[in-house]
Amino acid sequence: MKVVVIGGTGLIGSRLVNNLRAHGHEAVAASPKSGVNSVTGEGLADALKGASVVIDVTNSPSWEDTEVLKFFETSTRNLLTYEAAEGVGHHVALSVVGTERLLESGFFRAKLAQENLIKASKNPYTIVRATQFFEFVKQIVDYSTEGNKVRMPAALIQPMAADDVASAVARIATDPPVNGAIEIGGPEQFRLDELARRFLDAHQDPREVISDPHGRYYGIEVRERALVPDNNARLGETRFETWLAQSALLIASASPQPAAVGVAAGKQEKP
Repeated sequence: MKVVVIGGTGLIGSRLVNNLRAHGHEAVAASPKSGVNSVTGEGLADALKGASVVIDVTNSPSWEDTEVLKFFETSTRNLLTYEAAEGVGHHVALSVVGTERLLESGFFRAKLAQENLIKASKNPYTIVRATQFFEFVKQIVDYSTEGNKVRMPAALIQPMAADDVASAVARIATDPPVNGAIEIGGPEQFRLDELARRFLDAHQDPREVISDPHGRYYGIEVRERALVPDNNARLGETRFETWLAQSALLIASASPQPAAVGVAAGKQEKP
């Protein structure tokens, strides 16, 4: 079948496209780089011609409250409208486990608005709610870093590898729509502070993790189980230690100065 991946050149999108093509599907990587813009509508009509499935894995370039809401609402409305006109049989959107429990954040309010637009439409759909990705653990740690201290709560988290996210979304997208949500997550639960320590230790990063009940996750306080899925979630296979080992090998093979990896890991990044 023809599957159009909106956001098809990003972290999850690129993996999705490769996975779908490996299973014999015609996967189109649609993004502004390829002349397809879900916010302006540019290129959407042509990209969706003959599509059976559209998978939305886009993300807002800004986390500012007004901008992120505008992005997800505008993009989602455009996709649903163009899909209905083309007769697309399955709209799949990647969302976040616990979104309704994280509404102190404008980003998660925007994701909930996106979900509600999809549910209110007449388009056949599946919302895939994923837990946090291993690939963003460093970003979480950096966001909570002050000087050489990282203040993290002991809330539970069940992260998963981006490859497992892509595999799960590809399988769900090529199944019939459920007109509801499916949760996916990693095979292990951690405490956030423990996860941060293990990540920093693996990268020989000298920052100290402070367990703080008022520590924040992307700037908001979280309850103990806010970030973990229900018991019926579909779980990936990649364990955190396996991913750490694999990512360390990739970093070492790509860097002419492997000894500098630990220093580089401590640089501040913004989400």
